Amino acid sequence: MSLSVRLRHDFPGVRMDMAFEVPSPGVTVLFGPSGAGKTTIILAAAGLLRPDECRIEVDGQILADTGTGVWLPPERRHAGLVFQDARLFPHMSVATNLRFGMRRAPPGTIRFDDVVELLGIATLLGRKPHTLSGGEKQRVAIGRALLAQPHLLLLDEPLASLDAARKAEILPYLTHLKTALRLPVLYVTHDLDEMTRLADSLVLLDAGRVVGFGPLAEVAARADLPLALRDDATGLLHCRVAEHDAAHELTRLDAGGTSFWVPLLDAPVGKNRRIRIPAREVILAGRAPEAISLHNVIPGTVRRIAADPSRRAAMVEIALPDGALLARVTPDAVARLSLFPGGPVLALIKSTSIEVLGG
Repeated sequence: MSLSVRLRHDFPGVRMDMAFEVPSPGVTVLFGPSGAGKTTIILAAAGLLRPDECRIEVDGQILADTGTGVWLPPERRHAGLVFQDARLFPHMSVATNLRFGMRRAPPGTIRFDDVVELLGIATLLGRKPHTLSGGEKQRVAIGRALLAQPHLLLLDEPLASLDAARKAEILPYLTHLKTALRLPVLYVTHDLDEMTRLADSLVLLDAGRVVGFGPLAEVAARADLPLALRDDATGLLHCRVAEHDAAHELTRLDAGGTSFWVPLLDAPVGKNRRIRIPAREVILAGRAPEAISLHNVIPGTVRRIAADPSRRAAMVEIALPDGALLARVTPDAVARLSLFPGGPVLALIKSTSIEVLGG
């Protein structure tokens, strides 16, 4: 099963020409600066924008194909749409807002009580929207979209209007949502934290073009893509909790045969986790130091070296048995270590520099 989009559309001063295909179900994050084309894709998928040319298919159902004249109206696409402003009905209670999404919905597997529990909104049901925080409003808006029994969920920067505290409040609900419901989701953001916590697949957009797409960990670790030029460039790896060493207050995570030691986690052995390792925190070496405080000395292979001219640095992409890391170093370090694509390298990483996220 997959979700595929091919879209061309001319706006005044800019042409959108974008195409990608990703697995379904799962969360596909559309990531890029303002004006990159993220919302254009969302509106086309929802049927609210008719591009000059497009073909959109979700799990075998064609929503639009201008080549053959197929254009399903919005009400037949079974797409749940949530914008950055919740757009709740102010005169209705939370419960009535939620049930509004059920009015014209066909019978489905998503039930009212399950959504209320999933989003943690049981205590809000009798309240009016003006009494809710921004994060609470967005949870209700997502619940209303889910109760319309969508085959596709479209989230257009749902956290953009929230401050850091409210984002931290709602992100765990979104993480739980993606694993519990198994829906194809298109999620628009230009926030790296949202992307790394939620994405299964990643589509990088810039000026109306797709500059890269694929599994999150693969795209994030590409030294030649725009993400690598950000201050917060990072490597992402999918791991499993392998063991706990309570005496030393450490947990070992296994990433497809590569071990990472992190501060002791409150998570059972066997639990899935993803880790984020900033490129600026990775030190490279040609051989293992004899005495060092670091717990993580990771052998890998240089896959790609790309220039980062704005910082007078180089981005080194390091292949592991199952995944990749990024390291930002000086060009002098590349020369002194004689790094080259295909050559061996050691990545040295402090345990406290590894951020452990959800599964």
